[in-house]
Amino acid sequence: MGNGAAPAPPVIAVVGPTGSGKSDLAVALAQRIDAEIINADAMQFYRGMDIGTAKMPAVERQGVPHHLLDILDVRQEASVSAFQQQARAAIADISNRGRRAILVGGSGLYIKAALDVIDFPGTDPGLRGQLEAELDAHGLPAMRERLAAVDPISAARLGDGRRVVRALEVHALTGRPFSSYMPDRRYWQPAVQIGLEVERDELKERLALRVHQMVEEGLLDEVRWLEGHGLRDGKTAARALGYSQFLRVLDGQLSIEGAVEETVVATRKFARRQLTWFRADPRIHWLHWKDEFLVDKAAAEVAKLGQ
Repeated sequence: MGNGAAPAPPVIAVVGPTGSGKSDLAVALAQRIDAEIINADAMQFYRGMDIGTAKMPAVERQGVPHHLLDILDVRQEASVSAFQQQARAAIADISNRGRRAILVGGSGLYIKAALDVIDFPGTDPGLRGQLEAELDAHGLPAMRERLAAVDPISAARLGDGRRVVRALEVHALTGRPFSSYMPDRRYWQPAVQIGLEVERDELKERLALRVHQMVEEGLLDEVRWLEGHGLRDGKTAARALGYSQFLRVLDGQLSIEGAVEETVVATRKFARRQLTWFRADPRIHWLHWKDEFLVDKAAAEVAKLGQ
């Protein structure tokens, strides 16, 4: 660098589908290279959402500092733009203390927000509320048709009402299509991404087992407790995998067995979407999730960009 300052060490990201062992690898790698971990799983931002998000218990973190866990109340809405600011502040703080930063999580857009050159347009609660009311009144097909007139790329790509509303809001506020804000895969600062390669059939079985274990550990009681603390009021938290299904158990709309089945199906679909997202990024270095030398190989990938 021109001023003689040493360049910032590369940020490390451990990515992959849910259930692939990202947290375990991140902790082992952090111990190996003297790093701290920054959570990039959107649902692990929430206090009290522990069992259903497979949040690593403190004792299993092996003394490795974790950042951006338990930072939101379930009533609050998770924000990618807020996370970008928080994650980059945490990265700078960790680096200034002479340590490395490891982002870990399966929320692809959150990883991208922290690592890539990407701007997030502002929001207007009044306009957002108006658009949400129009969505309720006219339905998703009508809103997508409206979006197609100003942003056909987003209209073709987005099938979720909340995201269609966001795209319309951005266009109304900025005059630019929402799709123009998508990044072009340029790192904001040096980075290395390590992805966990899985056998899909084995992952499917592991995810089913994990949902059953969550129930045995008390997921229904966790959802019941969170309901008393505003879970239903949360736009993000209430839709989380497992939580939305077990709220319906509390309402008498689903049996526990039915909720388990729906959660397993939804979790498998989510894992497929995660793999599709991460597979599209050619910068990710893929390592097999069960490689006996996984930590060594991950450390070697980090070392290639310098210590």
